Amino acid sequence: MFSKAEAQQMKKEFWTAFADAYPRKWLLYDTKIKDVSFKFYVDNKKARVMLDIEPKEDEKRKIYFEKIESLKNILLEEYLPDAILDREHYLETGKAISRIWVEKTGISLHNRNTWNEIFDFFNEKMGAFELFFYEYEDYIRDLEINT
Repeated sequence: MFSKAEAQQMKKEFWTAFADAYPRKWLLYDTKIKDVSFKFYVDNKKARVMLDIEPKEDEKRKIYFEKIESLKNILLEEYLPDAILDREHYLETGKAISRIWVEKTGISLHNRNTWNEIFDFFNEKMGAFELFFYEYEDYIRDLEINT
C-alpha cells in the first residue's frame, strides 16, 4: 500500500500525465448550466466519465435529467452505447443527484501500466459526451422547452 502522501503524489502525477497525453480544454464545469458538470473519476478499480446534475432545487434537477433522458436513444445509439442514466444517484454524503456515466473496470490509478488505457478511455468517452452535449445543449439548457 501507499502512504497518504505517496497516494497524493501518484494522483498528481496521473493527472499531469493525462494533461500531457491529451492537452486540450475539456468542457467539464463550463456547461453554462449552473450545477451541471462533466467530471473525470478514477480510483483503484474503475474509471468514469460522468455528467452530474446537481442543482439545489430538485425540480430543476428533474427537468434537466428528463431532457437528457428524452434523448437517451440518441445518446446510446450515436454517442455512448454503454451510458448509464441514474435519476436518483446518492453520493457518499447522502445527497441525491442525477448522474449519467460510462465506466471502465479492471484498471487502477495506482498501476501505471493501466494509465494509457485510462487516458484513452477518458479521451474517447468524454469526447463523445461533449459532442452529444454540444449538439443538444440549447434544448437541454432551456428550461422553458418541455420534455
